[in-house]
Formats: sequence, C-alpha cells, structure tokens
Amino acid sequence: MALAVLRSRGLEGLSAPEVTVEVHLAAGLPAFTLVGLPDTEVREARDRVRAAIQNCGFEFPQRRITVNLAPADLPKESGRFDLPIALGILIASGQLKATALDQHEFAGELALSGELRAVRGTLAMCAAMHRDAATATARAFVLPAASAPEAALIEEMNILPAQNLLQVCAHLSGRESLPRFAVPPAPTLGPYPDLSEVKGQAQAKRALEIAAAGAHSLLLSGPPGAGKSMLAQRLPGLLPPMTHDEALESASVHSLAGSFRLAQWKQRPFRAPHHSASAAALVGGGGTPRPGEISLAHNGTLFLDELPEFQRGVLEALREPLESGYIHVARAARRAEFPARFQLVAAMNPCPCGWLGHSSGKCRCTPDMVARYRARLSGPLLDRIDLMLDVPSVSEAELSTRGEGESSATVRGRVAAARERQLARQGKSNAKLTPDEIDTHCLPGCDGAALLKRAMQQLGLSARAYHRILKVARTIADLADVQDGVPLAAAHIAEAVQYRRGLAH
Repeated sequence: MALAVLRSRGLEGLSAPEVTVEVHLAAGLPAFTLVGLPDTEVREARDRVRAAIQNCGFEFPQRRITVNLAPADLPKESGRFDLPIALGILIASGQLKATALDQHEFAGELALSGELRAVRGTLAMCAAMHRDAATATARAFVLPAASAPEAALIEEMNILPAQNLLQVCAHLSGRESLPRFAVPPAPTLGPYPDLSEVKGQAQAKRALEIAAAGAHSLLLSGPPGAGKSMLAQRLPGLLPPMTHDEALESASVHSLAGSFRLAQWKQRPFRAPHHSASAAALVGGGGTPRPGEISLAHNGTLFLDELPEFQRGVLEALREPLESGYIHVARAARRAEFPARFQLVAAMNPCPCGWLGHSSGKCRCTPDMVARYRARLSGPLLDRIDLMLDVPSVSEAELSTRGEGESSATVRGRVAAARERQLARQGKSNAKLTPDEIDTHCLPGCDGAALLKRAMQQLGLSARAYHRILKVARTIADLADVQDGVPLAAAHIAEAVQYRRGLAH
C-alpha cells in the first residue's frame, strides 16, 4: 500500500477543525515534500520524523514521499502533526500493518529518539472531537502521555496516552493495546489571598464587593502604598466558584497558549501584565494569532497597574472586548476569535509623582502636569469603567489593628447570593445587561430618578454612564436583598453615582 490516510486536528482560534494527513510513496529520486499550507514548525517535521523512525528501528524509505495536510486552505502550525506523518510513512511503506485507522485521531510532537512530547491546544482539539462525536462516529484520541491529563478534562473522551512512537505502532498493529487514560481526581483549589489581610480601606472593600457581585469593572486611584494592588489581588477570592463550562473555556484558552497546568483547574485567572506590554501581548495576535492577556483572563480578573503608563493604543484596544466579551484578531492570512469576558481592575496614581492630595504635602506637580497625566486615559475608555474610587493612604492606627475586617469567605457568600439572584432574574450578571434589559430590571423609583437626573446634569455624564449607574445600583440592591420588581431606591442610586466621581476632582 503506497497511500496512508490518518486523522488529526488543526487550530483556528478556539476551534480545532479536522485535518486529514495523506502520505503517498512513489518511485523516483528520494524526496520528502509537505503540502497543505504548513508553517516552519510543520516543515521541520521532515527531519524529526526521519530521525524518530530510524531510532525506533524502522527503515526510512528512500522514495519520493508526499505528505498532504488537508484542507489545503487551512494554515497548519506546530509539531502536532509529527506523529500522524510518521505513522503514515510506516503504513504506506508496508512496515506497519495498521487496522481501524478511521477509529483514531492522532497528535503529538516527536523527539529524535521517538519519544512523544506534549502539544499545546489539547483541550481545544478534544472539545472539537467531542462536538463532532455528536453527529459522527466517536474516535479515540492518541496523544502524548504528558497531554493526557489535560485532555481528560473533557468528559467521556476516549484518551489513549503513549510514551513513544513504538507504543503507538504496537497498538495499531494489534500486538499491545494502549490503555485508556483514567481520569485523575480533581485537584484541590489553592487558597486565594484573603480580604481580611487588607487593613482599613472600608470604602474600597465595599466597592470591591460590588464589583465582584455584578462583574463590574473597577478603577482605583490613590497614592503609593495605599493598598490598590492588594485589593485587586483579592478580587478572584470574592468571585463565585467557576462552573464546569467556565473552567473548560478558561483552560482551553490557556491550553492554546501552552500555559495550562492541571493545578489551575477551576481557579479564577488573575493576569497582571506590565505596563510595557504591547497591544498584541494584551489583546492577542502574531503571525499565527494566539490569545493575549485579556483572553488568558477570561472568566477571571485582568489587573492593569499604573494604568496611565500603558501606551494609549494598547488601552484603546480594550474598548471593544470590554463591551462584547470577545476579541477578533485579523491578519492578512489568518483570522481568529478568542473569548475575553474578563473583569477589569485598574490602578493609578492621582498625579505623576503619586502624592497629590496627601497630608504630607509632598506633591510638587503643577495642575498642567496633572491634567496631562490624566489625559492619557481617554474619555471613551473611562466611560466603560463602572466604578471609579479614590483610595486614601492608610493611617498608622489602622495598620496597627489586628483581626479587623471580614474574610473573603464571608464576602464571597454575599456575592454568590447576589449572583444567584441575577442569574435567576435575567440569566446573566448585571454588568452584561443590555439597554432593554436595564429598562426592565433597573427601574429607579421617583426619588432615585430625580437624583439620577441631577447627577447627569451636574457631572455631565454620557448615556453609557447613565446605564452603568443603573447597573451598579441594581447590584447594590441585590446585595441588600431587595426583592425583584421593587424600584431602585434613592440610596442605591446615590451610592452608584459616587462611584462615577473618582477622577472628577
């Protein structure tokens, strides 16, 4: 048999379309040709496959070898095609008598010795196989042993882990079957930083609870050492536990980036990129589009410290995903869509030196310097942030207190109850409400409507800010256990308005 056909998977964003690996051996001068839009990593498979076949005791055929990766218009990348290419050469040359090829899919990078190395994107490939199995015949997935624990997170998948090429050959020839991978026990969640460790800052803690309860974005402004970073790091510990679907989505994105670890399973992501990060690093990109920090923070928290120090173009790139929850990366030959439903927490100083308004009087910044510093943040970006808060310095008396403040577990209980109320009422968090849903679920009372009207006039707020105030007020009412259908009180509106005044002075 001079032709062998095997199945594998490509990657296109979070989707993983099926790739058919066709290997043909023909007479003529020895050559090894790869077609089907392979990138550099795939083309280098020729040398890896040749060495692996020879080091496993097989003969590399001295014939004209053509490998076609179909469909031809789908770009192929990474070393995941090494294993099916090597198997195809052995089958086409008659050295391996394989059966039931249509019942398997293969992915794995080969070492020169024939050992199998882990591949990225395993979860995305398994999820695609699981979806395809609903309409077609379910196949077993032959993977490197190092990738099997990750793949087994997709329930009901038939995962066959292998250490090397010889084990796969023995399985396909019927001499020694690969054992089905046993699903390991779920890892224990590591502890999050606790809110009780933050001294003082009662108002900031309240804002953090509101942000967690309604999935709202938050901007903290204050002098150095006020605790802004400490507060942001404790937000994941206030959020409700991840559902299985949320955990799979987040793990799939990290798998695409090659950064997933089993210990992270169901752990809320917390990403804190440095302010020197480029737009591609933050939103994703590259010649072969890969997820950026906002997608790696999917279902978790994105913390941007020293917000005005980020390049303006980088910050403006956040505007669309903050609204839509997705990022579309377009390149000349590739397009990809990644999820980006993250909760933004940003921190900044009130002025370039950081000491504006501090009791020490250390600030020497002129009004013009302060204005230029704050002008680095555009109005449209600030308009998309729900809560803006000044975080003052902590006094010595507050720092010396012991055992003060609620724990994260206590606050998380109230947050979870508020989230459950939102899901029962509208099927989503308050931050994701559409204008029509705001009119239905966030109706203010007479006093609240009058107060909101005065705030709109005096603060010059936009229509987007108007809607965000109502969404925050709805979250405050949910935390107060206000029954659904009851108009929002003036106290709820007033507190929500206060969180739009953080940078007003």
